[in-house]
Amino acid sequence: MKRVFVILLSVMLLSSCSVFGPRPEFYQGMKENKFLRQNRDAVLSTLDGNKITYRVNRDVKFYVLATFEDGYLVKLEERETVPGWMENRPVDGNINTPKE
Repeated sequence: MKRVFVILLSVMLLSSCSVFGPRPEFYQGMKENKFLRQNRDAVLSTLDGNKITYRVNRDVKFYVLATFEDGYLVKLEERETVPGWMENRPVDGNINTPKE
């Protein structure tokens, strides 16, 4: 009887550890309020009718766009930022090409 009690107690303790494990950062159907509580640095990106898109910077190079419809996460995109010095770069690599 004592062994059964020890085994049941250890199973309960081990299963309770999973409750305190890491939470998923984003998931389909996540509520907008929960998203904003977990990502305090989220910035409103666009408003389009009942769709709201937030931007969350991951690091210097990547950001995430989270789109909510009627308060629930419906679309998630991770994008790479383009450095400012690359925006006006010519396609062929020649800056002083004479135009004919």
